[in-house]
Amino acid sequence: MYIDCGLCDIDYIRTEITFVNYVRDRKEAQIHLLVTTQSTGSGGKEYTIAFIGQGVFEGVNDTQTFITDRTDTSDEIRVGLVMVLKIGLMSYVAKTPISERIKIDYTEPRTEDIQVDRWNNWIFRISGSGSFKGEESYRSNSLDGTFSAARITSDFKTSMSLRAELEREDYHYDGGDIKSTSESFSFNGLFVKSLSEHWSVGAFVRADSSSYENVKFAVSPQPAVEYNLFPYSQSTRRQLTFLYRIGFNAVRYREETIYNKTEENLLQEALSITLSLKEKWGTVSTSLSGSHYFHDFSKNRINFFGIVSLQLLKGLNLFAIGGGSRIHDQLALPKGGATLEEVLLRRKLIETGYNYFVSVGFSYSFGSIFTNVVNPRFGSSGYGGMNIIID
Repeated sequence: MYIDCGLCDIDYIRTEITFVNYVRDRKEAQIHLLVTTQSTGSGGKEYTIAFIGQGVFEGVNDTQTFITDRTDTSDEIRVGLVMVLKIGLMSYVAKTPISERIKIDYTEPRTEDIQVDRWNNWIFRISGSGSFKGEESYRSNSLDGTFSAARITSDFKTSMSLRAELEREDYHYDGGDIKSTSESFSFNGLFVKSLSEHWSVGAFVRADSSSYENVKFAVSPQPAVEYNLFPYSQSTRRQLTFLYRIGFNAVRYREETIYNKTEENLLQEALSITLSLKEKWGTVSTSLSGSHYFHDFSKNRINFFGIVSLQLLKGLNLFAIGGGSRIHDQLALPKGGATLEEVLLRRKLIETGYNYFVSVGFSYSFGSIFTNVVNPRFGSSGYGGMNIIID
């Protein structure tokens, strides 16, 4: 069996499910286990486990789901996931001699009262953090806080968040002092109504203030409509969405801009196309978006982002991540420019026509096809310690 799951505790699965052999390459497997996740309205996750038969099991496919709660511990999640995996594997085990050594137990259900959700599917979160570090000639302090509220059902989706952030850095160099501060505040709201398996309508609402972007206060309501070429019920495996939105931007600037403006009221539209695929051969996630202002079509922006992870040949994997923007809509640039310190410390937005980033790599493994043995001595890497995954 080949396990295709980036967030799973693979070692735990191997130690708990011992009636199968594990291989390191999908082409060697008789069962390809493809696990995808998406967030639920309660703040948990829905795991979709696709059992894909290969070789002697070609055409024997199944799909199981496993839903976690936001309060579940990592141990509770992995125990529940293993239980679902065992159930899904039984259709394959039944066709092998191993079935004679499988024992099936049944636990009588306990009668429980029906639970009433007094919160009516609303989920609230409050978080905050502080970072304080320093050296003899350098100090850095930062504070941030977030409050969010969300209610997600199959028909409606509501999500709102407030975030505030303050950062200060002090440098002492060559007898002089350099002080740098940055502050930002933002509100983001999303309201969506499901129309069908392919259509949705809704609205984005944003309000923010940022010293970096020269914005004293801005508010932007944006009605939107989205079409998904694939049914939304297949979203964990494939999506091709077209999202159009049009909105009004009311902006008040901290400093006069290079266009001699201290405030503006603008109309803007945007279109984004997003493709997401997760199949046996790998993962593809790309998006292309464009936007412009109606008062001047030359004030526009095009963005691209993509992630590709491919299993090309036996043992050979290729990955690439990259993105970039063509920028012609920096209306908030301050007329007074930025000091050298503000540029180096990235405390003010500066003029640019583009940005980009690219990262590529590959891995190739060979040798034994089996990966059944788990040996945790001296840590998984052989250098001691432990690995912690925060999702």
